[in-house]
Amino acid sequence: MKTGFNEGCNRFCKNHSVMEDLELCEKYGFDYIDIQSECLERDLAEGKYTVDDLAAWFADPNHKLKMLSYNALVFFNMKQTQEEKDAVMARLDRIIGICNKLQCKMIVVVPSMDLPVHATIDEIREDAVAVLRDMVKKAEPHGIRLSLEFCGAPGMSINRFEDAYAIVQEVDSSMVGITLDQYHFHAMASSFDNLEKADGKKIFVWHLNGMENMPCGAAYNTDEKRLWPGLPGDCLDHKRYADTLKKIGFEGGVCTMEVFRPEYYALSNEENIRTAAEYTKTHVEKYWN
Repeated sequence: MKTGFNEGCNRFCKNHSVMEDLELCEKYGFDYIDIQSECLERDLAEGKYTVDDLAAWFADPNHKLKMLSYNALVFFNMKQTQEEKDAVMARLDRIIGICNKLQCKMIVVVPSMDLPVHATIDEIREDAVAVLRDMVKKAEPHGIRLSLEFCGAPGMSINRFEDAYAIVQEVDSSMVGITLDQYHFHAMASSFDNLEKADGKKIFVWHLNGMENMPCGAAYNTDEKRLWPGLPGDCLDHKRYADTLKKIGFEGGVCTMEVFRPEYYALSNEENIRTAAEYTKTHVEKYWN
């Protein structure tokens, strides 16, 4: 099992830089990085480097770190006007261009939140299937896969594993799968019974984290309640996640740390990445190898 680092872990650390993350992730032994869109766009706007500079880094044979995913194209579904729908596809075109330069073959897509209409689950599924099929037409010629990330919050339009999986099944494309984030899975009480019946090949990305033992669906149960996995107070059953992924045939091959905790943002970039690497490696050695 390879290890990955998601920039959610350190995106608000002082003087954060994607370019520095590449160096530090390689230094501390990560195999992959998920580059977060907000980090990339912030750095580009500040003129810290260009996409071509990042591309040159990845193209250098002396560097072993690879980009696992562009994380993410956010709020892709349930758009109410043609202008909004066109804007999503225009964003996808731009992201595909970036991914081609960075040798990245995965785009995480995140559902919309706080919908202006009272859509049913069936209506949301129908819309998401149609949009993802259109997105595949753009991404597939470039060999880029789309990974739908359900988000475990009441206001998200796709917030449980079983709903996301039903969408992916209906799209029925080898280019579309699911991002399984342990926090999101637990936060809205997704069903292990459904996960255990799923096709592991449909799970493209595995996000590792722990979390405080908060009530499912509580307004205060936010991403800030995430923890390094295995810390005191972590309520997640890590063995069950790992055993289930093995059982259903998960082939993603990467365990990627993703936490969003204010205390961790107080660390330096280097201390944050070093700590994330230690916890990720410990987790893989304990539950996977």
